[in-house]
Amino acid sequence: MSFFNSMNVSASGMTAQRLRTDIISQNLANINTTRDENGDPYVRKTVVFAEKSSSNFGAIFNKAIGHTGNGVKVVKIVEDTKTDMKMVYDPSHPDADADGYVTYPNVDTVTEMTNMIDASRAYEANVTAFNASKNMLLKTLEIGQKA
Repeated sequence: MSFFNSMNVSASGMTAQRLRTDIISQNLANINTTRDENGDPYVRKTVVFAEKSSSNFGAIFNKAIGHTGNGVKVVKIVEDTKTDMKMVYDPSHPDADADGYVTYPNVDTVTEMTNMIDASRAYEANVTAFNASKNMLLKTLEIGQKA
């Protein structure tokens, strides 16, 4: 794997984790949104990652001999339909149903903050790997100047 390829892998990880952080922030910002533009309650969103694939010969050869990756990409942003929405009894709320219950988003602050810390740590790990690759490349250039 070349130095630049390792930097590209780290950069793709940073980009993916930044988007994940943005989606988590969006979830937290809409924690009390009972009505979106369609009149429905906000539904929690999550990010789906996948390995970046490359179709050039070198990438296919490296994958065949067991060398890893070309980085990560965001495949899609999906709504979390598995987690139940929160039902709160508040008959005075404008979005209450006939029984007086208001449907709140399925966003849990603790889960979102845990995911935010995870995304932040993953971003930091990619920054560290990127800087390590950069420093190795700079040291290589210094060795070349002394020779």
